[in-house]
Amino acid sequence: MSQSADATEPTPDPIRDAALAAARSVFATRGYARTTYKGIAAAAGIAPAVLRKYYDSKGAMFAAAVRLPTDPASAIPSLLGPGIDGLGERLVRFWLDTVGDQEVREDLMAMIRAGASAAQVTRSLQAYLEVNVVDRIVAAVGVPDARMRVALISSFLVGIAAGRYLMRIEPLASASEEQVVRLVAPTIQALLDPRVPLPGSAA
Repeated sequence: MSQSADATEPTPDPIRDAALAAARSVFATRGYARTTYKGIAAAAGIAPAVLRKYYDSKGAMFAAAVRLPTDPASAIPSLLGPGIDGLGERLVRFWLDTVGDQEVREDLMAMIRAGASAAQVTRSLQAYLEVNVVDRIVAAVGVPDARMRVALISSFLVGIAAGRYLMRIEPLASASEEQVVRLVAPTIQALLDPRVPLPGSAA
């Protein structure tokens, strides 16, 4: 059965550990969008079929490599379940809880120390968030101008996370999570709501 990020400490496994080390290195140097599943397997010195016994997708590998407390893709049903109202707040709160986790921050900083720039790490986070979370939510909601909304939502959320947790920009870094949610959620909600047209678009 494939693994995803988990809050518990996994049992030591040399093959899995080698795969995660290779994934962190490849993601750091190539970024999420340019990294391939086969490329990670090659860097780890194992066959893709062996790697797939541990992680069934590139997204699952990224989630495990940076020790996300949960695979964000698995949270989509609970985010969508209550309906469109409040979806922006739920998504912002979930994202802050995910990237604000101490182990996640440590692993992202480790990628930077390994040679990735803050911009590369930010782009990797954005590509991961777009493909595995925002694209799926937007498709389920059925908004117009979907590609632009996806780009805006992921850029905004990742920018907030990078400023708060990686670059420690004040006063954003010291603000409470509740304050950040109150400031950011209305913008995300408007972008997720199919009843709210994008500014400048045809209503």
